[in-house]
Formats: sequence, structure tokens, C-alpha cells
Amino acid sequence: MKLLDLHIDGFGKFHDRDLTFSDGLNVVYGKNEAGKSTIHTFVRSMLFGLERGRGRASRNDTWSHYEPWDNKAAYGGWLRVEQEGEIYRIERNFRKDQKSLTIVNETRGKQIEPDKAFLDRLLCGLSETTYTNTISIGQLKSATDGGMVTELRNYIANMNTTGNMSLNITRAASQLRSRRKEFDRLLDPDAARNYTALMGEIRSIERNIASPEYENQLQAYQNQRTQVHSQISQKQEERETLLQKIASGRQALSSAQFTDEESVTRYRDETMGIFDSYHTAKIACEKKSVSVLAGLALFMAVVTGAFTAVIIAQEHARRISLSEEGIQASLLSSLGDPGLLLIAVLAIITLLFSITGIALLLARKHDRRNLSYTSKLLQEVFSRHLGDPAISEDAMEAFLARMEEYIRLSQTLIRSETSVSMKAEEISSLKSQAASCDEIITRQQRSQWELEKKLDHLSHCKDQVESLKQILEENDRIREEIAAIDLALDTMTELSSTIRDSFGLHLNKAASDMIGEITGGIYDSMSVDENLNLFMNTRTKLVPVSQVSSGTMDQVYLALRMAAARLLQTGHDQMPLIFDDSFVQYDDERLKTALKWLSQAYNNQLIIFTCHQREAQMMTANQIPFQLISI
Repeated sequence: MKLLDLHIDGFGKFHDRDLTFSDGLNVVYGKNEAGKSTIHTFVRSMLFGLERGRGRASRNDTWSHYEPWDNKAAYGGWLRVEQEGEIYRIERNFRKDQKSLTIVNETRGKQIEPDKAFLDRLLCGLSETTYTNTISIGQLKSATDGGMVTELRNYIANMNTTGNMSLNITRAASQLRSRRKEFDRLLDPDAARNYTALMGEIRSIERNIASPEYENQLQAYQNQRTQVHSQISQKQEERETLLQKIASGRQALSSAQFTDEESVTRYRDETMGIFDSYHTAKIACEKKSVSVLAGLALFMAVVTGAFTAVIIAQEHARRISLSEEGIQASLLSSLGDPGLLLIAVLAIITLLFSITGIALLLARKHDRRNLSYTSKLLQEVFSRHLGDPAISEDAMEAFLARMEEYIRLSQTLIRSETSVSMKAEEISSLKSQAASCDEIITRQQRSQWELEKKLDHLSHCKDQVESLKQILEENDRIREEIAAIDLALDTMTELSSTIRDSFGLHLNKAASDMIGEITGGIYDSMSVDENLNLFMNTRTKLVPVSQVSSGTMDQVYLALRMAAARLLQTGHDQMPLIFDDSFVQYDDERLKTALKWLSQAYNNQLIIFTCHQREAQMMTANQIPFQLISI
């Protein structure tokens, strides 16, 4: 594993702080109280979590110690690490009411379930205790040589509790039994049954989604709907065009004061009748014989009237003469009076001539009045429709042609309105077809949505199956571990004396390989006896660790840490070594030796927190590549 970078939302004195690490050696420099231990603790907390103590213990626990100084700030952040070629982002919130852990595989772009198996792999199999006792290396806290010896012995004893070293049979057996109980708790007895049930459900879902109901025809119906909408738009455009033409035609008819073909025909026929009346009146008015006859009739009426008057006068005179002669009127009446008869005939003739003359004059006047009236009507008609009030046969023909145009326009409008109605029906039919497509598309979308849900559920089931496979494999591994523990317990009981004889062999060997290099050849190995007494070996004698200097004890402490780290991480990608002011008691020569040895002995990332500048200066002087981070 390598640490890439981190971001502190809130942790101790830090708020919204970023830090980036590189491959190889990193030196994090800061003066005392700059926050080096805070960053160190933040890294450990991001890897293993940070729990708040209960009761009185919570007052001085790590959680309370590093609670953000600004209480409003978030308590947590994220840490990006690289493990086996993949980059993970670990996000934690340490607030009690908002506690959370999220791990994102940035390489694959997905969130990872932070189960124990994954965390063991990510953390190279180290627990927080082994992490603290191995790769996280701090300064020895004891102030005296005796205290240092005690701490070294305690450290070696603690190695026993990890299950990696067999230093004490009783403790090892107790640890194995405890481990066996842990394995028993880790077993999932329902895994096999759940696996079988999930496999049955997967087969059922696969049969279900293979049915024709879930065949995807969504694109075909969407294309069909698009075509229908295109046809609707085209039909609507054609309809709008027809409506505009109809409106224009209606406007033309309305401007000519027509409503339909019938009104045009009626107006045309009426105009033709007026024209005929005009023509008749004009002909009548142009005839002079009517005036002559009227004059002759009136003249004859005057003549007959005059003649009648003469006859009446003569008859009156005659009557007076007869009266003088004594002839009685009654006698004359009885005998008949030809004069009166003549007068009556003449009067009738005069009346007839007068009536005839007057009738002819009145007819003439009527014809003239009719001519004037019809001419005004025709002038108005021709002026309105032809723009010229002149009355003629050509004008009448032009008028009739114009009326024919209006009739054709009316007929065209009727056909267009019929076509509009047909377009409306077609649009309605297309809209019904589009609605049908929408309904089918909705069903298809619902079907595809259900299919997606089933596929998601299928994927979830398969993921669960894979998880269960891992659990089943883990169960098998746990059972193997339990069997191995049982065998170990049995073997340990039988071979306890042999184990006691080989006490500390592995640790001794691993640490001894490093002692010579880290001490500059002063000591070539170390050994631990069955009472946890630690000796430094030279070619001539064994030197108890209590007799070496505190600086040498620090070197031994470092060698033990390195040895334990290698033993515990065998078969895993190694985690970075972290030093927190670990070289305070080193003199310059020992520091130079240790830094050279570390840069060559540990091929993974190293992070050194220090309050001194000599580490950076010494690595620069010795051309040891490193990254300097100042806080």
C-alpha cells in the first residue's frame, strides 16, 4: 500500500487541510506543536477508525483529544491510498451522530463494501494493534535505560499476542482458543442455504426476462411516433394553407358583398334583369312614334273636344230657338234628340283620345324614369365590380365574366372547406395513431423499466451470489483455520518442550538479519531467551540489552519493528513505514546509517515526521531522494 494524499475536514487543530505524499521517502517537517502527531493519528484513524470511549474514559480518550477545536467543523476527512495497482479513497466521519465509512475504488469507479475481508486485504492483514506495534514507529517513551529495557521486553511479549510468534505456550494456547472462538463467530451457517435460494431466484429472473413481453420495440415505436407527428405537422400546414386561402376567398366574396354561390347567382340574375329592363326602357325611350302618337291623340282629343263644344253650342242655340217657338222639351225628348247623341259620341271620342294621349305620355315618362333608375343601378354595379360606370354590352359581358369568377371562387371555397374537413379527419386519425403510439411507448417504457429493475435485481442477486461464494470460500477457509487451530492446539500440547527450545527463533532470525546493518556492524545479531531477556550478539560475547546505550536500544527497537512488519505482512502488499520523531536520540552518524539503511532495506513508502531539519539535510547531503513536506 502507498499513501497518496489526504484531506482533513476537521481533526484537532487542522481544518480543511490537504497533504500529498510521493513514492519512496517522505519527510514531514514541522516545529513542535505544528501538528505532526495529529496528522499521524489522522492517518491511523482513517485506516482503522476512531471510537469514542464511554463514561469517564471518554474525557481523555483519543476521540476527545482530537475533536476539532472549531466544534462547528466536520470531524473527519478522506485518505487516498494505492493498493495492488488500484486507487481507493477512504472517507470517514467521526461524529457520533454522523459516523460513517465510505470506500470508493477510483480506478474502477465504484463504491466498495467495507467488509472485514476487504479491509484485511486493503490493510495488508494488519489490525490496529499490529499496525501500532510494527510499522507505526514512534520514539521510545521511557526516559531511563531500565525503562527502555522494560519496553523492549514488553514489545517482544506483545508479539506473542499477535499469534505470529510462539514465545509462551500458555499464552499462545489461550490466544489460539480465543482465535478459534472468533472464527466460530465469523462462520455464516446460512450462507449455503442462501446461495441455493439465490441461484434459484436468478434462474427464475432469467427465464422471466427472456419472455416476449420484455422484447425492446421502444425505438421502432418512437420512430413511428416521430413519422406520425411529422405527418400531423404536414397535414396541419396544409390545413392552415387551405384555411388561409378560404379566408382570403371569403374576404374577396365579402368585399363584393357575396356569401356563397347562390348569392352570386342571385345578384347576377337580378343584374341581368335590371340590364334587360334598362335595355327595354332605352329602346322605348328611343322610339319617336310614341311621342307622335301621344301628340296625335291629344291633338285629336282637342279637335274632337272643340267640335263637341261647337255641337254643344249649336244644340244649345237650337234649344233656345225651339223654346221660343213653343215646343216643349218633353216633346223633344219623346221624339229623340240626335244632337245629344252626337255630343255624347263626340265626348266619348274626345275622352278616348285624351286617355290614350295621357297614357302614352305617362308610359313615356315611366320608360324614362325606369331608364334613369336602371342606369343608376347598372352604373353602381359596373363601377363596383369593373371600376368603370359605363353601361354597355361589353361591360355586361365583363360583369358576367366577373360573376363567373366569383361563382368559381365559391365552388373552390366549398371544395377547399371539404378538403379542410378531410384534413381535420386525417389529423384526428393521425393524432389517434400518435396517442396509440404514446400508449404503446409508455407500456414499452414501463416494461423496460421493469426489465431494468429485474436486471438490477438480477445483478444484485449475482453480486450477492459472488459475495456468498466468497463467504462460502471464507467459511471453508475458516473451517480450515479452525481445523489448523485444533491441530495446532493438539500439536502444541505434545510439542511444548520443543517449541520452548526454539523460543524466539523466527523473530531472532528476522531481526538479526537487520541488526548488523542498522548498528553499522557493531552487533551482528540478537537473541531472546525463554524469559524474554534480550541479548545483543558479538563475535566474542552476548551483551544484555540493558548494558547498551539508549541509541542502540532505539536501533534494536527499529530492527524488531522491521522484522515484525516483514513477518506479519508476508504474502501481502506491504504498508508504508511511518516514523513519528523516531530518531530523536540518534546521533548524526547513527541517523545517517539508519536513513541509508531504511532507503535500501524497505522497498515501499516511508514517511518520517520530524521536528528537526537534520534528516532532510542529511538525505540531501547523501543524495537520498525524498520529498519534503512542511506543515
